[in-house]
Amino acid sequence: MPLLTVLIVLVVVGVILWLINTYIPMNRKIKNILNAVAVIVVIVWLLQVFGLLDSLKNFKI
Repeated sequence: MPLLTVLIVLVVVGVILWLINTYIPMNRKIKNILNAVAVIVVIVWLLQVFGLLDSLKNFKI
């Protein structure tokens, strides 16, 4: 996946989170949970894009 695509996705996710946090009235705890879930999903997606998640699948204990 091209690096430009990764950057565009990160910017879009950031703008969507900013819009939600700014314009949708929600309890602060719910916003924190939403932000945490979004960050975790983006981190897992980035690990998959860069191929680091595939190497963890082959790891045996």
